Amino acid sequence: MPKPAKDLKTIATKLRSCFAAEDEAREKALRNCRQVIRHSADAIRAIHRQEHDKAKQLLDSAHELVLDLNHDLAKHGKLLHSGFIHDAQKEFAEGQITLALIAGEDLPKPSALDVSNAAYLDGLGESVGELRRYILDSLRRDDFSRCEELLTIMDEIYGILMTMDFPELLAHGLRRTTDAMRGIIERTRGDLTVSLRQKNLETKLDDLS
Repeated sequence: MPKPAKDLKTIATKLRSCFAAEDEAREKALRNCRQVIRHSADAIRAIHRQEHDKAKQLLDSAHELVLDLNHDLAKHGKLLHSGFIHDAQKEFAEGQITLALIAGEDLPKPSALDVSNAAYLDGLGESVGELRRYILDSLRRDDFSRCEELLTIMDEIYGILMTMDFPELLAHGLRRTTDAMRGIIERTRGDLTVSLRQKNLETKLDDLS
């Protein structure tokens, strides 16, 4: 057999092996990402039901999967920085950040969550929608105790993310998240203002009677 043909078969066999390994890693990563997103979504639902211990358990399970993903894809840089990994890390970060803000705990750092900086910022932005949901639930319960505090936090998050004006390649859709936040915050401010005015009016009427 001519040597070039033999070399070509050897090269093709090695390339096929590399692609097969990468495809296997991708399939496993996709399964783990779906599980991370599921755990994170269930944790956020638990937070809104005020089941913080359950939320922490779910987020701990999600974190283990995130660590597995980082380890398994360490040799597959293209996969580690792909969109589906970013989305899973973002959902996990959103869950952890939402729990910290609602529970009144210190915010976890990106390094503590083992997620990329872009995924962390995206999760931080997405948490604003969960804070709105928490505020609306509180208003329905006539609980105004933390509404203004959380609205202030929403404003602070928006202000910080507005300064992260970097190219899409680096920020992974952060601009879209930030643009959506503005409307969420303004609607929440309006809902809270109306509720507070109504509460004050009811208090004055009670005093008169």
